[in-house]
Amino acid sequence: METATQKIPIIQKAAFGSGHLVNNLLPGALGVFSFFLITAFGIEPALAGLLSAIPRFFDAISDPIMGFVSDNTNSRWGRRRPYIFVGAILCSILFVVQWQMFEANGSSYNFWYFLVFSVLFILCNTIFSTPLIGLGYEMTSDTKERTRLMGFANTIGQVSWMIVPLFWVLIANKDLFDSQADGVRTLSMYVGFACMIFGLMPAIFCRELPLNKENLAELNLKNMIINLGKLWNDIKNITKNIPFMRLCGATFLVFNGFQMVASFSYFIIVFYMFGGSYELAGTVPAFFSIIGAAFTAFGVIPIVTFLAEKFGKRQAFIISTFISIFGYALKWWGFYVVDENSMILFNDMAIQIGVVRFPLEIPLRMLLPVPFMAFGLGGLFTLMMSMTADVCDLDELLNGLPRREGTFGAIYWLMVKIGQSIALALGGLVLSSVGFDAGKAIQSADTIFKLRVADIVIPCITAFLAVLVMWGYSLNEDKVAKVKAELEEKRKQKLLQNK
Repeated sequence: METATQKIPIIQKAAFGSGHLVNNLLPGALGVFSFFLITAFGIEPALAGLLSAIPRFFDAISDPIMGFVSDNTNSRWGRRRPYIFVGAILCSILFVVQWQMFEANGSSYNFWYFLVFSVLFILCNTIFSTPLIGLGYEMTSDTKERTRLMGFANTIGQVSWMIVPLFWVLIANKDLFDSQADGVRTLSMYVGFACMIFGLMPAIFCRELPLNKENLAELNLKNMIINLGKLWNDIKNITKNIPFMRLCGATFLVFNGFQMVASFSYFIIVFYMFGGSYELAGTVPAFFSIIGAAFTAFGVIPIVTFLAEKFGKRQAFIISTFISIFGYALKWWGFYVVDENSMILFNDMAIQIGVVRFPLEIPLRMLLPVPFMAFGLGGLFTLMMSMTADVCDLDELLNGLPRREGTFGAIYWLMVKIGQSIALALGGLVLSSVGFDAGKAIQSADTIFKLRVADIVIPCITAFLAVLVMWGYSLNEDKVAKVKAELEEKRKQKLLQNK
């Protein structure tokens, strides 16, 4: 069997990165648009919550199944690319279709319409994203090149988070759209078209290696029960893989600690920095998010990639996580009550695009934590995805063929998604416990104080716990090289036996 190419051509890196652009843009847009289920389409808040929760159930089931199917596919076009191609088309179309609702149809009709098409969208998005993740794990066998690939892909993916915050501004612009619902319907078309174009790039330009057909499962209805048993055994073997479970645990802590307080910054900006005035806050929350994504993409990810090559991936994760903890703590000083004496960056400056005006003003001091905070997520996914590729080598050595990149990727992201759901629920509980009421223009001083403390303490604690989890991560660069050498020797012996 051939081994993966050591150096990945730039066009393949760019194509793989364009897939990550889609993997970030679709959920980012979904998160913004879902807010308008209540305000624009008249769906009750409790029902809107169900519309977010029910598709996640199907997502949780479909991810490992799609990973198994992708791992065991044998086609002339490869085992990943056909699904990426079809999935990109289907999920992009369904993303648009699910948002073509009209207020006149009534809330009950809109509820069932959105539920059906959002479930279909989630399933088709799994067809696209799970094989894409698996493809990235197997594009090279060089552990440093894996980090460079994931860093490159995550840099492109961060562009999505520079775009998504603008949707809030665009949808609310009455010069552009007659209503919020019209804005959601129209923007969904642009998002869907862009995701289809970029989503097809990995299927067209990335290359898969010849497949070793040894031990492949037969994918047909007759063997469905047998294959479900094989999938269950794969999952059990994966959960026994201690290095991988450490990666999942650390990701769960860092990412979901961030997610738990993700909305807190917005509330603190509006209700603390600008005294409860949405008008004075303006585009500051959106601009704050955009700048954070830009720092992550063009500053943090290259630095983390360098740290990984210089000191190793585990050490790079620990360093970047401690830097992010410092950044979170710095928010106590960076987020302050804005007055006439505050230094404003880009004061009275704006970008005019057609009829849309994007003010650029932002308090200078609140930007100081951004470069440090960005090391949290910027380092997390670059390093964890690279280390998961290393774990797939270990799994092949321990458990044999077929390689299970798709299943590993599905389990990893399933942990992320489950954790995200828990984090969002806990975030709501924290808001309630501190006495926050978004319906009030003025929050009590005690509420604001507790909210600011929670905004800093929660991600600091979860990040520190993630460091403790990764402290004992054993699959370092020397062991990865040893695993790679043993795999190559096993492959040579099998070739000799088959001659």
